[in-house]
Amino acid sequence: MKALRHEARAACGFVERNVNLVKRYWVMEVVWLIYSMANALSVTFIGAGMKQISGQDVNVQRLTLYLLIGTLVWQYLSVVFELVSETIQFERWEGTIEYTLMAPISRFTHLFGATLFSLGYGFLQTALILAVVAGFFHLDLSGANLFGAALVLLAASVSFSGLGVVGAILPLLFPERGVQVVFVIQSVLLVVSGVYYPVTVLPHWMQPLSHLSPATYVLQGMREAILDGAPVVALLPAIGRLFLIGAVLLPGGVWLFGRAERFARRTGRLKRSG
Repeated sequence: MKALRHEARAACGFVERNVNLVKRYWVMEVVWLIYSMANALSVTFIGAGMKQISGQDVNVQRLTLYLLIGTLVWQYLSVVFELVSETIQFERWEGTIEYTLMAPISRFTHLFGATLFSLGYGFLQTALILAVVAGFFHLDLSGANLFGAALVLLAASVSFSGLGVVGAILPLLFPERGVQVVFVIQSVLLVVSGVYYPVTVLPHWMQPLSHLSPATYVLQGMREAILDGAPVVALLPAIGRLFLIGAVLLPGGVWLFGRAERFARRTGRLKRSG
């Protein structure tokens, strides 16, 4: 029990440290928040202006909400993925990689603390963006299943946390190119997951890739819950897939990270620069 309390305090310590990093670089955080708000508004205004663009009668309310769901969900998922996958790179930037990896805590505790912070920070950022966007658009959520949407988002948090842990291995093994590869993976997920369009409009050879992305199931579930008011029973397939992905990636990612860390120690890759 004492060991468990020690690990819990250590995980909270990583959360606190990341909060302090946000305070230190608050100007950049504000800049990125403003950019994210502008991006969300720009994409949502596409839906609002589609009737004028196409010259045809379209359901502007549904299209606007469709695009907004994609924007907000992707904002949340990308923040979670980035913060978890760049955990080691943050240590390099701060010059603390040796101290962190030599600390008397399990690697699970380290990654769990980073994940907790990413979930809280991602939710806070997304909530702020939603508050701003809601001031520009009248959002009719009277028929939405918000409880079902919350369950989908919970399952999404688990699956993308696992994906982020797997992604964190790349900066560990490749100090100079790992972060760039993580960004490439994130970009591919953006294209194939149907963030702003149905995956059925993708070329046939790309559509199978969408089934490999957990973001595809998150977006499908969220849109079914909010746009169509689908009951929880109808959302269970998407929720089940997301929890299954998380159940595989989270423990598997921690295990792979441990092996990658031992390899990095042997080959001298735990350096501050890179």
